[in-house]
This record gives sequence, structure tokens and C-alpha cells, in this order.
Amino acid sequence: MNQPDLGLKISELRQQKSLTQEKLAEYCEVSTRTIQRIESGDVEPRSFTLNSLSNILEFDFGRENTNHENIWLALLHMSSVVCIVFIPLALWSWKKDQSYKIDQQGRDVLNFQITITLVLFGFALVLMIAPAILLMVQGLDRDSGMLGNIFTLLPPIPILFIGLFTTYQAVVNTVRALSEKQIRYPLSIPFVK
Repeated sequence: MNQPDLGLKISELRQQKSLTQEKLAEYCEVSTRTIQRIESGDVEPRSFTLNSLSNILEFDFGRENTNHENIWLALLHMSSVVCIVFIPLALWSWKKDQSYKIDQQGRDVLNFQITITLVLFGFALVLMIAPAILLMVQGLDRDSGMLGNIFTLLPPIPILFIGLFTTYQAVVNTVRALSEKQIRYPLSIPFVK
């Protein structure tokens, strides 16, 4: 893991353990200024300091395997194709403590999946209400057979567009993640922060 991601992860883990920079510096046997500079991304920690941080924060900073990380990132992003929140949630929960990238990108995938799931549920709700409206309209007008045909043909179209959009986002963001570019999931609501 390189700076500034390393510094951000150290800061996050330190705060999760309710440690001050001073206390972490004391445990690592370095100065508080060193911890501040590492967290801000100004310097790369020496191997001794990185090993100490790994032990104290219980996170494997120095021994990350980027090949395995890339495989997990690809699986995480491609899991959004199936539009089931549980798959990326399981992958993210299992690997989030082993890699900062998996943690951050997993949150983005989860937010996207939750948003898409809510859209699909909203669409299903509309599909349940639409037949009632159709029955009311047909009761008033006997020549509303065309309206019935529209409601019959309408449901597959948005589902098809949602499926294509989700697949496109999964493929594009997998390629972006593997080529070290910033991922983007438009229209996602940040539920998981």
C-alpha cells in the first residue's frame, strides 16, 4: 500500500482503536511528528515502523499481495452484475480488514447495489399498483385495450435498462480498479460510509 492510502488507513485504524497519535507513537517507539507525517502522506514509514504499526493496529500493511487484491477487487465489482446485495456484502465483510482498496471500493459497490435494489423494489411497487389503475380505467372506458397492452409491454423495458446499466458499471469499474484508476458509480446513494 502506498501513500496517501497508507496514511489514511493508519489514521482510520488508529481512530477505530481510540488511540491518539501520541499514544500510537509511544507504542511504536517513534515520535508523534513521525506518526503525523505518515498519516498525512508526507513520508513512507520505515520497515520497523510499518511492522510496529501492523502489530499494534492489527492490520497487514507490509505483506499485501496485489495480485490477490486485484482478484478480490475484480470479484467485488463484477458481483454487482447479479443485483444481489448479499454477494458484495459478503466479499467486502470478509476482506475489508485486509486491504484499504477493498474496503473503500467495497463501500462504493455496496452503495451502488443498495441503490439499484431500492430502484428495483420501487419499480416492483409501481407494477403492483399499475394493474389496479388499469382496472379502474378499463371500468370507465371499454375501449382501453391499448392501455392494457402498454402495461403488458412496459415492465421488461426498465428492467432491461437497469440490467444493462448495472453490467456496464460493473465492467467499467472492474477495468478502472485493475488499472489503478478512480472508480465511479453514478447515481448511488452513500448508505455505507
